[in-house]
Formats: sequence, C-alpha cells, structure tokens
Amino acid sequence: MVVENNREVLNYCPNFNRIVNFEYAKDDKISLQLIRVYKDYIFKANIQNSDEVKCIRDLDYVIGRYMDDYAFRRELRTEIVHVKVKKTCTDILRAIVESIIHIFDNYLENSTRKIRIARWI
Repeated sequence: MVVENNREVLNYCPNFNRIVNFEYAKDDKISLQLIRVYKDYIFKANIQNSDEVKCIRDLDYVIGRYMDDYAFRRELRTEIVHVKVKKTCTDILRAIVESIIHIFDNYLENSTRKIRIARWI
C-alpha cells in the first residue's frame, strides 16, 4: 500500500528526480535540509486531502525553482534561517513547508517590482 501511495505522490511531483539528485556543495547544509524536508513532507502527506496535494505541488515547484534560480536560492538561504515555529504547533514539517512557500511568494512579489536593466557595453 505504501509503494502505491508513493507512486501516486510522485505523479504530483514532476521535479522529484531532479531535486533528489541535485548536486550541491559539500558544505551546503541548507540545500541538504531542504531536500530532506521535501522528501519527508511529500511522502507523509495525505493525498486524499486536496489542500495537502496543492501543498505538495507547490513545494515541488518551489524547490525546483530553488535548483534553477540563483537569485531565489540566495533569497531562500537568507530568509529560511529566520523562520520560527511556535511551540504549540502540532505539525512542524507542514509549518516549515508553508514558510518555504511563503518565502517564494514574497520573492515573486518583490522580484516583479524590481526592473533589471542589462548594461550593454
């Protein structure tokens, strides 16, 4: 039953192989932890719950973007250390995932406001 559930979960995660096989620097603890959180969350999520399926899809997209977008990677690394989880929180993993998605949403909102002009020489 667990194997079937894992296969169904992977249907919602098109970036799974790229994420788990991401080559990061040996001293990059944040990437290691993000990949660990990603794998733990997607395989523990209840795919019968539409909110959790949406969160799985969002997390897959965000971590995939982390692998591709250097500016977002830098932003996430600086912001993730400021994430706080309340002691009364019952699902810490979900709170961390929601924080990661929230950081990405803020990044998108702020990056669309900035106009980057390339300087041609």
